[in-house]
Amino acid sequence: MDNKIWGIAVAATLVLAGCGESKSAGGGHGMFGGPSPVDTVTVQAQDLPVTFEYTGQTQGSREVEVRARVTGIILKRNYTEGGPVKAGQSLFTLDPVPFQTALARAEADHASSQAKLANAKRLLDRLKPLAESGMVSKRDYDDAVAGHDVAIAESKASAARVQEAKLNLGYTQVLAPVGGIAGGAAKSEGSLVSGPDVLLTTIVQTNTVKAVFGIPDAEHARLQADLQGRKLVLPPNGFGVEVMAADGTQLASGGHMRFSEPLVDAATGTIKSQAELPNKDGRLKPGQFVRVRLTGATRPAVIQVPQRAVMEGPQGKFVYVVAPSDKPEMKGAEVATPRPVEAGEWVDGPGGKGWLIRKGLNGGERVIVDGLMKIGPGAPVTTAKAAASAPVKQ
Repeated sequence: MDNKIWGIAVAATLVLAGCGESKSAGGGHGMFGGPSPVDTVTVQAQDLPVTFEYTGQTQGSREVEVRARVTGIILKRNYTEGGPVKAGQSLFTLDPVPFQTALARAEADHASSQAKLANAKRLLDRLKPLAESGMVSKRDYDDAVAGHDVAIAESKASAARVQEAKLNLGYTQVLAPVGGIAGGAAKSEGSLVSGPDVLLTTIVQTNTVKAVFGIPDAEHARLQADLQGRKLVLPPNGFGVEVMAADGTQLASGGHMRFSEPLVDAATGTIKSQAELPNKDGRLKPGQFVRVRLTGATRPAVIQVPQRAVMEGPQGKFVYVVAPSDKPEMKGAEVATPRPVEAGEWVDGPGGKGWLIRKGLNGGERVIVDGLMKIGPGAPVTTAKAAASAPVKQ
């Protein structure tokens, strides 16, 4: 945009403020008086760390549903709701009597099949030498062999039923598959549970937690373009991850990225990502909404300006730079010149947090940071000693 057109637009937004300051004390400093004193910062290109923040929600590193494997009546809950449990600990006891009865019946059937097998073997042993000498028919011998084979099969089947009955009896103790924090019991004593269909409780492991968040598709595409254009450098060992509360309090750090989904979620327009963080002190609770901060990336050779230097005009963001006047009647004077800029994300620079300027400024220019309410486009200014941004370290 032509600087004159931009200046007219900016002046329109500042005219009320300018009128209020036009008769300020000290000899008419203001938009229509003599030069206004301003503070500036001389911007320089430098390598700056950059962070990315997204809204996320925490999950336990493992969230396991506990279900009974058999149908039965709950006799007892064996854990404290909301308390820690160990892997293999009994959480619920189901009524074992029906399963004890089934086991006794299976063992009796197995004993009967074993007796039949022993009898079939004795018969086969008696007939074998007689068949070899021709004293019994081959048909009688074949029947004895078949009877022995059937008895073996029945013995194996009955043994399997005994094993099954023992397993079902063992399943009347509902054990914790993993260690962690057990939730509330979904069923109380005396309730009938129909096997795996009924959820009894949930165990959550919280020594480490997962933070699930979404990266907007448009932002992801812009980051990919910056990477290809070498405008962004990722950390060699992957992003560091911090989790913050809504008020900015750090809840956990030292995390790392686990993965990002390869597809965009059509419902939210985001790419689902997941990070893992240590949580030994238990400050993070599963289901908690947090701000997920990714750290370690850098923007090479970029310009940063303080937040207060960036203003919003009708055509977008702009800053004032100090430049020599191009008017003959103001030859040698310095004036405030509006400069449209394209601002990126917030970054931490040598002077603290500020805007990363993607386009609109060059190294060595003086940007006005204080005294902005006393000036307008083309207003003469006098500058104090300019603060300089740190240059790029070679």
